[in-house]
Amino acid sequence: MYFIGYDIGSSSIKVALVNATTGKLVGVHKEPTVEMTIQAPENGWAEQNPTDWWGHLCKATKALLSQYSIQNKDIKGIGISYQMHGLVIIDRKGTLLRNAIIWCDSRAVTIGEQAYKELGAENCASHLLNSPANFTASKLKWVKENEPSVYKRIYKVMLPGDYIAYKLSDTITTTLSGLSEGIFWDFKEDTVANWLLDYYGLNPNHLPDVLDTFGVQGKVSALGATESGLAQGTPILYRAGDQPNNALSLNVFKPGEVAMTGGTSGVVYAITDTFSAKEHTRVNNFAHVNYQLSNPRIGKLLCINGAGIQYRWLLHNLEIDSYEEMNKLATSIPIGSDGLVLLPFGNGAERMLNNKEIGAQLLDLNLNIHTKAHLCRAALEGIAFAFFYGIEIMKSDGLIPSVIRAGNDNLFQSEIFSNTIASLIDKEIEIYNTTGAVGAARACSLHKGDFDSFGEFTTNDHIATFKPAEDKLDYKTAYSRWKKKLELQLNNY
Repeated sequence: MYFIGYDIGSSSIKVALVNATTGKLVGVHKEPTVEMTIQAPENGWAEQNPTDWWGHLCKATKALLSQYSIQNKDIKGIGISYQMHGLVIIDRKGTLLRNAIIWCDSRAVTIGEQAYKELGAENCASHLLNSPANFTASKLKWVKENEPSVYKRIYKVMLPGDYIAYKLSDTITTTLSGLSEGIFWDFKEDTVANWLLDYYGLNPNHLPDVLDTFGVQGKVSALGATESGLAQGTPILYRAGDQPNNALSLNVFKPGEVAMTGGTSGVVYAITDTFSAKEHTRVNNFAHVNYQLSNPRIGKLLCINGAGIQYRWLLHNLEIDSYEEMNKLATSIPIGSDGLVLLPFGNGAERMLNNKEIGAQLLDLNLNIHTKAHLCRAALEGIAFAFFYGIEIMKSDGLIPSVIRAGNDNLFQSEIFSNTIASLIDKEIEIYNTTGAVGAARACSLHKGDFDSFGEFTTNDHIATFKPAEDKLDYKTAYSRWKKKLELQLNNY
């Protein structure tokens, strides 16, 4: 018997099959083979057609079942992970009214900023644990203001994962964790933030019914079965945004545990058990997958837009053949890159920098000393320093890291990058060979709430541990120099 997990990303749809008893991975399939297109009708906008997600999911599911000769009746549960903060809207017939406004779209920034100013910092911090910012609620307000004819036809508003669950089951629901990521949830009152909806002039009836993150959230319908290749009646047992799900994949459930991701952007996601939101304008606070009012588990999410995208830019512009070659070049340069400083913030406004857009910057370049090897080292260090800078922000809000785990992806495959972070935090970083789709599949086993046993699934995924250096002086000196350069740029912004 098997569980199937979906990871609905903005670049691809990944599907994983795991053994329902042992959690052992059977296989993974990805569609499409090239990255999905993100449409940008105007500068700063980012949209995708949700029917593309669904089409790729169906194709990938059928391919995976066929490749491993799995009968659909042997799939006993479905888990869904999805790109966070997106907005999907349908009419009463289930017809999409427009493209999805996805996570990296910035059109609603000014709407969120005005709401924060008028509703008050204390009110937003104590009830929402966040600024309304550019999240789903603000995006919906943008539709109301700018596309009134579309808004009038809305029947339900969904997050990307809600839409996939709807296509599978013909049932429209969401989760508390999902509503919190859209900034629709009032943590203090433990209910939908109707006062925010009133302020925005939004209809609360547009929100789906709320279900638990784990448990039967619907069953595959006849149409869902025909299109996806799954068996009719297969239960959906789990649904969560990609970053909470990434934490779950790494067995991160308890206060002090931290999950990190080093892809195109970088993410630090830390679990706390308090509603403290001191840094709520720079760090997002969402209900983690195991959140309960009586036993709160809040996921503090810090995003660094300029991370792996910078390293990729260097790869494409330095006449270097691979990341392996870049990493090898970087190892030939000492800690601190002989004074070369690279600020990696060239992928839009950085929330952790209070939405300032200072760009990527190369500072203190010495034409007589520095080479492309220095650029490679300075890039890895600059991104690692940005991670630690984010950790310092989170520490000011009470975070005390006890365990740090990361997937074996992109930046964390670099010893320089991982060792720099480990040495500055003075904590080991455990590396696991797992993915969001695998985590979503394994999460189906948690519908009975046995979180302590989940670590048994991930034990065999552990592949490496990066330890802090015994002598951290050079790391601290290099970081101090980098931080001074950053703060100078922020002051001059």
